[in-house]
Amino acid sequence: MAVVSSMPGAAEHASEDREVIVYNEDVVRLFVIATAFWGVAAIAVGVIIALQLAFPVLNLGFEWTSFGRLRPVHTSAAIFAFGGNALFATSFYVVQRTCRATLFGGPDVARFIFWGYQAFIVMAALGYVFGITQSKEYAEPEWFVDLWLTIVWVVYLVVFVGTIMRRREPHIYVANWFYLAFIVTIAMLHVVNNLAVPVSFFGAKSYIAYAGVQDALTQWWYGHNAVGFFLTAGFLGMMYYLIPKQAERPVYSYRLSIVHFWSLIFLYIWAGPHHLHYTALPDWAQTLGMTFSIMLWMPSWGGMINGIMTLSGAWYKLRTDPVLRMLVTSVAFYGMATFEGPLMSVKQVNALSHYTDWTIGHVHSGALGWVAFISFGALYFLVPRLWKRERLYSLRLVSYHFWVSTIGIVLYITSMWVSGILQGLMWRSYDSLGFLQYSFVETVEAMHPFYVVRAGGGILFLIGSIIMIYNLVRTARGDLREEKAFVTPQAAAAPAE
Repeated sequence: MAVVSSMPGAAEHASEDREVIVYNEDVVRLFVIATAFWGVAAIAVGVIIALQLAFPVLNLGFEWTSFGRLRPVHTSAAIFAFGGNALFATSFYVVQRTCRATLFGGPDVARFIFWGYQAFIVMAALGYVFGITQSKEYAEPEWFVDLWLTIVWVVYLVVFVGTIMRRREPHIYVANWFYLAFIVTIAMLHVVNNLAVPVSFFGAKSYIAYAGVQDALTQWWYGHNAVGFFLTAGFLGMMYYLIPKQAERPVYSYRLSIVHFWSLIFLYIWAGPHHLHYTALPDWAQTLGMTFSIMLWMPSWGGMINGIMTLSGAWYKLRTDPVLRMLVTSVAFYGMATFEGPLMSVKQVNALSHYTDWTIGHVHSGALGWVAFISFGALYFLVPRLWKRERLYSLRLVSYHFWVSTIGIVLYITSMWVSGILQGLMWRSYDSLGFLQYSFVETVEAMHPFYVVRAGGGILFLIGSIIMIYNLVRTARGDLREEKAFVTPQAAAAPAE
């Protein structure tokens, strides 16, 4: 009977006397570099469009640099370029070590996945800038870009599953379950949502397979589950490996991690209709989406508790390890975002929040606090190991990055919360005669100071990411900054009995 270990990578240390396995770290290094590059690029474009909303003159009068063109560049760069490369890097690193097997298919197939995915990112970005997109909510790339991504993703699935099948460990560690769910579900979502008939094989235009409310429901089945599986399940795979490794503690409850996995996977897929309250979607479908969204509180908070409680007996490390502090803070933001999301899915709350900046604040509490912070922690974890360095160049710079970025997140999300609630109240405010009290232009004018604060928060977050890049480059070069060593507190001696 296989022994289930709650410590990721336990097999690495338990089997040092067995055969030496040469892991494919070259492709992981490439994905780490791409993650850092696209992360800064995505945040920089986000700052630009935030400034454009606060100061419209910065649209410059060019269609290619307008907010409408750059907004999908920012969202896709943040989700698919930054987040996607982080998922590729960590999934390839984790699956090899927890399975004690090198990547299936060899280095050439792995390099195809890397360069194929980067080609997809560049093609999509150019399509957004030049206006070659489908008429979808997320202004998605045209059919030939979707087809190329499908090919790359299928190869990714084959490599990941092949690596698990050739494992030398009988048990499949829970992080790999989350990664596998993310890969399989995103493949299904991508194919179904992007079904289209090309006008010609030599042109960019195509007809989408859905129309009307069917298109809207399919779009949000895809859109919300891109959040549920790309931005949640995949990054939970990171959490279940990185936090135990960095804290040097086993997962708080391995049984809870399995319950967390199956309940999250089952419930999330039904939540998409909550984006379509008060629309032409049938009321029963809206209520179904709301109900499953509220039920998501349980697995989401179960996972958060499991991640944070992994520090039991090692809380003192938060004082001395800024990388662990960043990882744990990301899980706290995950808990906050997954509390707020179900709350906003309730019809009565959604009537106020929908189409307002409250939604923008909610999305960025998850994107910046959860996705970006755990990705930053992953980069700080991986770079010294992949480049065979003793430690990071500077832990003090990690701490600076943490605090500058945290202040940026707080400024961002609080300004959008206040702005969004104010916006919603102004939209539904009536005078004594029953007419709308405020024009749309007046609501836009009222948002201006909050947009300025949001741009300031984004600038701070960008500064933090630049600090990280400097730290990682110096680490890869083998530099070490002389810093005062932290004193690790010792456990108090127990009285004699």
